[in-house]
Amino acid sequence: MNNKPFHFKHFSMMHNHSTMRIGTDAVLLGRWVDVGQSDRVLDVGTGCGVIAMMLAQRGALCVDAIDLDENSAQEADLNFRTSQWSDRLNAYNADVRTFDNGVRYDLIVSNPPFFVNLSKCDAERRSMARHAGVTLSFSDLFVSAKRLLVEDGRLAVVLPQREEHNFVAEALRHGFYLSRKLDIVPVAGLAPNRVNLELVQSPSKFQNVDNLVLRDADGALSDAYNTFLKDFYLGL
Repeated sequence: MNNKPFHFKHFSMMHNHSTMRIGTDAVLLGRWVDVGQSDRVLDVGTGCGVIAMMLAQRGALCVDAIDLDENSAQEADLNFRTSQWSDRLNAYNADVRTFDNGVRYDLIVSNPPFFVNLSKCDAERRSMARHAGVTLSFSDLFVSAKRLLVEDGRLAVVLPQREEHNFVAEALRHGFYLSRKLDIVPVAGLAPNRVNLELVQSPSKFQNVDNLVLRDADGALSDAYNTFLKDFYLGL
């Protein structure tokens, strides 16, 4: 196994012992989500902690990160303790359905284990981290978010595009309303295959749908992608 750290512009991370390693979905969500300097944030299913670290770089007041997998929580804790934002980052080996440290959050963010109707991964830990119904359902997330968010708090997730309709429908049943959306297109000319969603707890005007194309038709990373992540990736 490669045990070398992954280097960003302003921090480095270990990610080889986590069920959810550093990947495009998490990085795009960590860049896209709306976060303020007074925000208390909960990162659900943090894996190695990349979204939490990105939000700390972006100025969040504090970020608590939880993961059901013990190795993932330990690796996130290592990454947090060795970062320049160690005083604002905390990792917990915990289940969001029972987690309660007395804090109510302005933002809950998650690259969740919602890959419904896909073939199971070979590794049991990865299966647990990535498949709905094994650990966390849409309903579980909304019930937990309702309990842990402040009244005007937000919930932001990245999902496979095919799960968007079911997720938004379930959100409405739990009193969450779509406020922002980013369609993620893997290659120019193709349909979106991922979507970032931000939801709030009161009916509000839907703000906008943005679109981000990751690669040009020739396979090269798009200018939009490079600009979007220039504050994080080396070489951009």
